[in-house]
Amino acid sequence: MKDPAGEIEKLREELRHHEHQYYVLDSPEISDTDYDAMMRALQALEAQHPELMTPDSPSQRVGGKPRDGFIKVRHSSVMLSLDNALNEAELRDFDRRVAELLEGAPYRYVTELKMDGLSMAAHYGAGKFQSAVTRGDGSVGEDVTENARTIRSMPLRVKSKLPALEVRGEVVMSRRAFERLNAERDEAELSRFANPRNAAAGSLRVLDPQITASRRLEYYTYFLLSEGRPVLDSHWQSLEELRRLGFRVNPHSKVCRSIDEVVGFCASWEAKREDLPYEIDGVVVKVDSVEQQRQLGVTAKAPRWAIAYKYPARQATTSVESIEVQVGRTGALTPVAHLKPVEVGGVTVSRATLHNEDEIERLGLQIGDEVVVERSGDVIPKVVRVSSQGSWRKRFRMPSKCPVCESRVVREEGEAASRCINANCPARLKESILHFASRNVMNIDGMGEALVDQLVDKGVVRSIADIYDLKIEDLMDLERMGVKSAGNVIRNIHNSRENPLPRVISALGIRFVGERTAVFLAEAFAGMDALAAASATELQMAEEVGPKVAESIVQFFQVPGNRELLDRLRSAGLQFTYESTRPKAGPLKGMTFVLTGTLPTLSREEAKEMIERAGGKVSGSVSKKTTYVVAGEDAGSKLAKAKELGIEILNEAQLKEKLGAG
Repeated sequence: MKDPAGEIEKLREELRHHEHQYYVLDSPEISDTDYDAMMRALQALEAQHPELMTPDSPSQRVGGKPRDGFIKVRHSSVMLSLDNALNEAELRDFDRRVAELLEGAPYRYVTELKMDGLSMAAHYGAGKFQSAVTRGDGSVGEDVTENARTIRSMPLRVKSKLPALEVRGEVVMSRRAFERLNAERDEAELSRFANPRNAAAGSLRVLDPQITASRRLEYYTYFLLSEGRPVLDSHWQSLEELRRLGFRVNPHSKVCRSIDEVVGFCASWEAKREDLPYEIDGVVVKVDSVEQQRQLGVTAKAPRWAIAYKYPARQATTSVESIEVQVGRTGALTPVAHLKPVEVGGVTVSRATLHNEDEIERLGLQIGDEVVVERSGDVIPKVVRVSSQGSWRKRFRMPSKCPVCESRVVREEGEAASRCINANCPARLKESILHFASRNVMNIDGMGEALVDQLVDKGVVRSIADIYDLKIEDLMDLERMGVKSAGNVIRNIHNSRENPLPRVISALGIRFVGERTAVFLAEAFAGMDALAAASATELQMAEEVGPKVAESIVQFFQVPGNRELLDRLRSAGLQFTYESTRPKAGPLKGMTFVLTGTLPTLSREEAKEMIERAGGKVSGSVSKKTTYVVAGEDAGSKLAKAKELGIEILNEAQLKEKLGAG
């Protein structure tokens, strides 16, 4: 390549353009596949020419390593909070004060939706993103630069003539991203975020930028400053300039020439707020002229030239008539309150989630009590608190058997959720099949969500094992299924019978048993029968299997429905025995290694492969069973743990010596 610098910069400009189209304008021009291919091409070129790497490259959005904490940073000028107007009268009173202080001079307002997120200031030098700081107490915030860099709607480079630029705005999480995040946390047995604002704040302030990147945060901007002062003469001009520079600005803003127009704007969006893809809790009203803002000044806490009109809280009081238990797609049992119907934010609510037994205990709730119910956008209504005890009360008890399939319900010690562990439970069957057929498990291509929905809904499949009885004619009557596609699915089902035992173990959906643990179990027991018969003590002899994982495995195989499933899968021809591919001897036999940091010449996968070829094992975590920790540059917490436990540390050269590689 004659001009790698030119090719790299061309790719960067194209990627910046497509990021802006997708994340700022919501108008993508290319597919995700094409975007990913372009990004991989850039990353490959930058790897070949590391001297051409720059911090503002699109490839550098997610590059930061986990940190120990956040540094406090003082703002260029105070990020003031706003006074609130809770009704129309208070809003008109604000306008009266503005008119009096401006002594009859004409003025106008800019109205903007008050997005419910976390305020942040982003700083640019010579057009390149340099740092980001949360609002904090208004005077001092926290440096969240590496996390902010992962927000795709925030440009890493802008075309501005100013040597230094500061952009203030709101970091928010959309309702869709919020629901997706809470679903993932439910599956991982983690506590749910209460609302999108808490989720956005928590995501921006995690110590690992990789986690922030996965949360799909968005950045909406509203202030343009330089050296702590507004750049342009009016707020509206600032919003227009922010758009020109490539920042995301909420499109629902308006210039209002009277307080009547402001009141109308607030009322119209209160009625339409549920249609928005993100949460708002009101409208921000600002005097447009920067010079008039200066004349109006500030109080000790808030500017006199702006106010937040807050919408009423969407809460109501009603009574709990009964509590039923629903079984989710992962088998988790969730108590749901049936309420006396009540209107909350213009919608009639008759049900609300109670999450789990611990939440009911925390609320002190019993059937018959009066409760306060809150509704937040697309989020399922929830019970906030008990307002008064009912005249009659009945304590709720979590059932000991699944209300759908009557299998035993299990609640692990220290966990909030109770769950059904029957893999064929109708309530979780679709999710069980999708997991079973997924690419990294049994790899049955074509058996996606649409097909599984139809197979289960029409009663064609009532158990995971039923998929091995399917014939082409069973699929032909289903939507979007022709002869060719049906034949492909049947062929892929047949081919899945050849998958080795670790994949079959992983496919069962045993809690805490993923691909890696399934391999260790297959290595340790060499067959499904031995695994199913193993005690908790015997299971813990397998690599990386502790008491919690062992107990989960024992419980799974104790369920009659799961044992029946195994019998049917055996009859279907799946692999139930295993011959280890791990060397039985070698210079590292019996040794367990943990890799951390960046090694000088070996990738993590290359080092792992070399160790395993020499008979050693590679673990993902440091424990007393670890023989050596191999540490490279930027080694993190694993190195510290190794030193704490007195485990010997090796560098790459010492590892090669033990491997006999010189």
